[in-house]
Amino acid sequence: MNDLAQGAAAMARRTVLATDLDGTFVGGDAQQRAELYDWIRARRDEVVLMFVSGRGQAHMRELADGLGLEPDYFIGDVGTTVEAGRHAAAGALEPVRQWLQQAWPEYAVRRIGQVMQRHPRLWAQPSVGGRRMSYYYDDEPAALRAAGELRTLGFDVLLSDNQYFDVLPRGVQKGPTLLRTLRALGLPAHRTLVAGDTLNDLSMFRTGLSGVAVANREPALERALRGAPHVHLSRHPGAAGVLEALRRFHATGGAQAWLRNL
Repeated sequence: MNDLAQGAAAMARRTVLATDLDGTFVGGDAQQRAELYDWIRARRDEVVLMFVSGRGQAHMRELADGLGLEPDYFIGDVGTTVEAGRHAAAGALEPVRQWLQQAWPEYAVRRIGQVMQRHPRLWAQPSVGGRRMSYYYDDEPAALRAAGELRTLGFDVLLSDNQYFDVLPRGVQKGPTLLRTLRALGLPAHRTLVAGDTLNDLSMFRTGLSGVAVANREPALERALRGAPHVHLSRHPGAAGVLEALRRFHATGGAQAWLRNL
């Protein structure tokens, strides 16, 4: 077996943690976060770490530097950007980047802006990157009216945490981008654990990948996940909930029985 084949085989045996950041990977108290990060550091050659966030790439890299824990891959801007970490191969991500670029038409910013001028109860978020336009809202009926108008134009709209309003390319969110990234990298779905806490993480759970929704999850997310056989609704917040599930998932190699006794 050549070096390339050996590398691919080793990658396929690793556990993949694809985790949201705010409220999830960086949620909980300092001790809970330290326990999760130390557990990953001790098994760094056994875990592929992916940050999957609504945050931009620059913010995620700055956070990683502060944690002293370098992810292998970054999926940012609610799934509309993807980048490799400093020690990971970036070339394999090119098909994912091409798909993202093709999904966002040249007229998108102009058309979305025209629609949003008719909805003054929503206001633009500052410094938004990626192939999206993002707003805040404090009036749900107004947000739903704007969302309906944008969807008729061929865009996806995601409302989360009772305040965030993201306009995305049709078919692009965290979940679909994660699946394409796994395929591009040759990483097995059955060894992938997703973690999140708000509705902008729902698309990750709807991929059918194993998942953990941490205890401080948005009530609307819990309602959407109730009865999902592949998702653990943890009683522990943030990092503690992630670690609880990750330990079990890693120990079982992603076997279907990983949720048993959790």
